[in-house]
Amino acid sequence: MNKYSFPKGGLPYYDSTAPSKTNVVNAFLPALSVIPLGNSMKKVYPIVSQGEQVREGMLIGRASGAGAANVHATVPGRITRKVSWKDGDNIEHDAFVIKLEGAFEKLGKRSELFQWKGVSAYDLQRIFSDHGIVEMENTEKPLAEMVSAGRKKDKLALVVRCVIDDPWLVADYALCQERIKDVVIGAAIVAKACVKVKQIIFAVSYREKELGQKLLESAEDLDIPTSLVLTGYRYPQRNSRELEMALRIYEKKENLNLGSFLILGPAVLVAAYDAVVHNKPVLERFVAVGGTALKQAQIMRIRIGTRIGDVIEQCGGFTGKLERIITGSPLSGREVIHLDEPVTKSCYAIVAMTKTQTANHGQQSCINCGECRVVCPVGLDPQYIYKRLKKNIVDNAWRTSCHGCGCCKIVCPSALPLSETILDKKQEALRA
Repeated sequence: MNKYSFPKGGLPYYDSTAPSKTNVVNAFLPALSVIPLGNSMKKVYPIVSQGEQVREGMLIGRASGAGAANVHATVPGRITRKVSWKDGDNIEHDAFVIKLEGAFEKLGKRSELFQWKGVSAYDLQRIFSDHGIVEMENTEKPLAEMVSAGRKKDKLALVVRCVIDDPWLVADYALCQERIKDVVIGAAIVAKACVKVKQIIFAVSYREKELGQKLLESAEDLDIPTSLVLTGYRYPQRNSRELEMALRIYEKKENLNLGSFLILGPAVLVAAYDAVVHNKPVLERFVAVGGTALKQAQIMRIRIGTRIGDVIEQCGGFTGKLERIITGSPLSGREVIHLDEPVTKSCYAIVAMTKTQTANHGQQSCINCGECRVVCPVGLDPQYIYKRLKKNIVDNAWRTSCHGCGCCKIVCPSALPLSETILDKKQEALRA
């Protein structure tokens, strides 16, 4: 099969400290869970209070406004207190702390299978909303809002994104291998909710083409056309912009008309399946845990709300002097300020790094080598933008162009925080 990729920039990305694709373990159930109640930008109003008993999967926070999603207790227990903190982006978060008590209603229990094919598109959307299903990466945009936007398109293709261009995405690969049929049925459920979806495309990086064939075989019984598109694995091929570029090349070469794209990862599709078929909100997710500061790297099945410090303890603790912890990829993730911060719905990786992994040396002056220009997938000049931002000169063009992939940071021989500086200024501009 042909391989499709974006035309310029990017780079191969490897990291030997990431866990292997096959090493999956169950995390311990947390004695204390920290369940986030949105943040200062996405409001969630608590509907329970301190001292109350909650059940596993019980609604404890109701979303209010665009971008917010309902919140559920991921363990049974008692709410001991409400806490607040600011993350590495200076965004304030509230959360309930739940002390584990009582019996689980869903863990280890066999649940009845709900026959979803007779459910209307709007009822499926309501189920997504009620169960707090979000795109389980980065922005955590509610799936119900994405479905609503998709219905406004004339023609839509649902893209199942299984592009592994970053070794810290191995949790997605493990999830697909363990629940491949659920990923496929979840895609069919979302496609029905959108109404306008005419085709499901499995976008899989070329190195994982066997996984792509399994997805295609698992979709043989679906009532909607499916196809497999093999992409490159040059980072950041997984980003929506670069993936869409590859798919447009495929569309042109195959003389197709695919319409607009709704791009979703396997984690949100499994969450949609669980919500509709098993009446379960998002209770857990697969997370890749590793880095030079950890004794043991592994993929873990972790309850949402588990404290990052507890996860690290199960991996054997730290080895060497910790420099920083990142949730998500080291290239574009968010820095962890406190070990009591919880695993969230969008946390697909936890990377604990020593100084050797963060940089080989301290920051130096720019040598104008131009390497950052070569690898930028959107054709920007990161060193030029960085220098102007350091002088508080803000241009408009890069605000929507730069998506913070971090390619420029990797190749910079002067260890300059190029992407962090640009992305921080972009976020400031969006909040202004």
